[in-house]
Amino acid sequence: MLRYIVRRLLGLVPVFLGITLLVFTLLHAIPGDPAVFLMGERATPDQIAAFREQMGLNEPLPIQYFTFLGSVLRLDFGNSIVTGIPIAAEIGRRWAASFELTASAVLFSILVGVPAGIIAAVRKNSWVDNLAMTVSLVGVSMPVYWLGLLLIYLFAVNLDWLPPSGRIGISEGFGFQPITGFYVLDALLRFNFTALRDILAHLILPAIALGTIPLAIVARLTRSAMLEVLSQDYIRTARAKGLLERWVILKHALKNALLPVITIIGLQFGTLLSSAVLTETIFSWPGIGEWIYGGILARDYPVVQGGVVFVSITFVLINLLVDLSYAFFDPRIQYK
Repeated sequence: MLRYIVRRLLGLVPVFLGITLLVFTLLHAIPGDPAVFLMGERATPDQIAAFREQMGLNEPLPIQYFTFLGSVLRLDFGNSIVTGIPIAAEIGRRWAASFELTASAVLFSILVGVPAGIIAAVRKNSWVDNLAMTVSLVGVSMPVYWLGLLLIYLFAVNLDWLPPSGRIGISEGFGFQPITGFYVLDALLRFNFTALRDILAHLILPAIALGTIPLAIVARLTRSAMLEVLSQDYIRTARAKGLLERWVILKHALKNALLPVITIIGLQFGTLLSSAVLTETIFSWPGIGEWIYGGILARDYPVVQGGVVFVSITFVLINLLVDLSYAFFDPRIQYK
């Protein structure tokens, strides 16, 4: 196991280099000069030149890339061109918000998607199966930004059940002192149940909007895996022994069908963490996605480079953890 982990970590080195090079190249290919954008149209050529010299934008692109790569290896992403705040500090402040939202979306997709897939497989070709697959198809097809706007319009504007944006209400936010950055956990640690209710209320709509697509994928994959397992001989043997049907489904069938479901859940977790830009922007969620989006609009190269590299590396590490979890769920798998 240890040799396998070391080999996988060494294999991440070219992936890391490819990520940094791709991010740097694509970002600098975007039309527009950040110096002109930030200094304004009334800035003189001398002022623009001085700003470019100060930020290192006059250096050749290869020099800028190796400077950026060296900073990343030192875990120093530099400072924002717009605010001057260190990128590492901003990532440390925002990643908990993105992680909390992504974890909530994945939890929502698991709690709804896995039971829906099991029921659809057990009731194959019934109206329950057709309904579950139709809903999952709609979930995959509907864009996140459109679903988010619909949820805001229905539950926040018309019904006034849930808040439309933000992570915590203004009244609760003034007196709330976070400990870890995970607001749900912090509210529990401080036994502040009033703040906990407010935080959960703010979390519901963005988690549903972000978790709809993985929910549909998890439901369809669970159904396919369960149908394959339910046709195996050991399932017929378990039923012939007189075991209760729920034990046959949950203990024998589901356990053996979990491996592909776990794989897709891990991949979806990394995907959601890296693609929550639209959801965080629509719901004004103060995470890394919203921050990167603002950096793109402002041509803030260090923000976009640092944010994208951090999210990409997190995605790769999550995939590694998913690979390692296979041995836990299926003892037949051994790493050599």
